[in-house]
Amino acid sequence: MTAPHPAPAPPLAPPALLPAPPAGRAWAWTGLAGAVVGLAGLMVTGNTYDASTGVVSDNDALLAAVTDSAGLVWAQQVVCAVVAACFLVFAAGLRRALARQEPAGSLVPGLAAAGVVVTAAAVLVGGGISTELYWALAGDQPFDPDTVGAHLALYNTLPWLWAALGVSAAAVAVGGLRHGSVGRPTAVFSLVMALLLAATQAFPVQYVAVVPGGLWVAGTALSAALGRRRA
Repeated sequence: MTAPHPAPAPPLAPPALLPAPPAGRAWAWTGLAGAVVGLAGLMVTGNTYDASTGVVSDNDALLAAVTDSAGLVWAQQVVCAVVAACFLVFAAGLRRALARQEPAGSLVPGLAAAGVVVTAAAVLVGGGISTELYWALAGDQPFDPDTVGAHLALYNTLPWLWAALGVSAAAVAVGGLRHGSVGRPTAVFSLVMALLLAATQAFPVQYVAVVPGGLWVAGTALSAALGRRRA
């Protein structure tokens, strides 16, 4: 007679999964800091001359008016670098936060992050003209007034182009109103800011986008930092 086969051992129970740690909110505070620094910083550093005096029609007079503004130009370069870095962190955190609330495969998290990333890139590139303008004003060699005038046109326009945040605001509005991925007040606020940002692109005042764009980042970041969830 053959010996009976031993009974198979019972399968091991799967190890208990540890709960995922709660997501931090440093990304939201970082976005808030970027919005405040950007709004306040650009308003201050953009004040290189008084446009009401009519100097923009005479590059020689314009150069004379901005000769002592090298410090402001340098400050704008720093402001742009800080804003770009803060916005990249904010974009990553916003995408993660929305992905946890949106249905699988939703485009909302990616679009919301993309608009912030594009804005960060625009601000960083826009701050690049500060280097040329700074040395034009603070260097030992005299610069052509026409060249300085061209630099100022870029200096007063490119860092202010925050219109891509309209895509982010619209995405957050859709996610909040359709799926509850953010609270209803945040969703409605995002919708209003998205419409205002779209309006800045329909008229030749694109640089005004920094105002509704900065307010949207600040409001959305503050809402996330304070832990406001679904209404």
